[in-house]
Amino acid sequence: MSFYKQVFLFFAILLLSTNNIFAQANKIRQIDSLMKWSHRIGVFNGNVLVAQNNKIIYNASFGFTDATKTKNLTPDYRFNIGSITKEFSAVALLQLQELGTLKVEDHVSQYMPELNKWVHEVAIKDLLQYTSGIPDVNWKKIKNDQDLFEGLQLVDSLDFKPGTQYDYHNNNLFLRQFIIERLTGMPFNRYAEKFIFKPCKMTSSVMTPFENEKNIAQGFNNSAVADKADLPITGGTYLTTSDLLKWSKCLHSNTLINSSSLFELGKHFNLPDTQSSLGQTQFKDGKLIEHLHDGRAGNYEALLVSDVNEKLTIILLGNNYNGKLFEISDAITSILKNEKYSLPKNK
Repeated sequence: MSFYKQVFLFFAILLLSTNNIFAQANKIRQIDSLMKWSHRIGVFNGNVLVAQNNKIIYNASFGFTDATKTKNLTPDYRFNIGSITKEFSAVALLQLQELGTLKVEDHVSQYMPELNKWVHEVAIKDLLQYTSGIPDVNWKKIKNDQDLFEGLQLVDSLDFKPGTQYDYHNNNLFLRQFIIERLTGMPFNRYAEKFIFKPCKMTSSVMTPFENEKNIAQGFNNSAVADKADLPITGGTYLTTSDLLKWSKCLHSNTLINSSSLFELGKHFNLPDTQSSLGQTQFKDGKLIEHLHDGRAGNYEALLVSDVNEKLTIILLGNNYNGKLFEISDAITSILKNEKYSLPKNK
């Protein structure tokens, strides 16, 4: 190649690189403008993180730590992620299956024989896919983990034959956790810390019950009324946006469970709008390509959106519920894809 061609190629690459940098900077400005708008009209109070090509390109906080509105949020604040926490018990069960400790086809009776006769009908996979038929938790009688277990002991019949219908509720989750505790001999929150949070380097993540933790965002409604304190039951997870990103990377890279186990967790009841234990997923040739999961607990709201093929992850964590996270996430996705988008509205 001649000297002049080399110089031309160098400047062409430099120009292309510069254009890409300016284009990316413009997208980030648009995302920032979107988030400021969302906070200004009162539909988002929380933290947001956007990662693309394994790099965090946007990480910001908007609003207040609690109902007093006297202290601003920062990226190191932790939020309750609601139903996204269900992923941890699901992964734990598949870890135990990979170790040969259980099989998802096993019936609950193998591990909880003291419960009533319905345990001979319900398989672990039914707990993962919310097809167990176990009635929902009677929250009026619940104050702690023991109450939850006693509630399961009082169940004398199922609402439907396991595997024939779908009913999304938390007794499936709590029974998963009790099985894990029975098989491992340790509290589920301790198992999560040791075999999920630590391997994924999720250093900010804590699971209820806990005391005296700092940087915990407190939920509150639009009338500035604070949420009631958590019940002292196991399973609610508080974490930062950066730790939720670590979780998604860990899960998608098969660090904790293999690809076959991940595919198992992506299975759901064969009807529209039903969730797997990972929320909503799409697979291609057995590989995860999309992962979306939302959660809510009181006025906490959480959303994890990952396009695995495009190496794009959007995380929104809030402590003042307004139900606009999907609209915000869709707008961010459109910005990154150079598509038209609509700003969320305060309605």
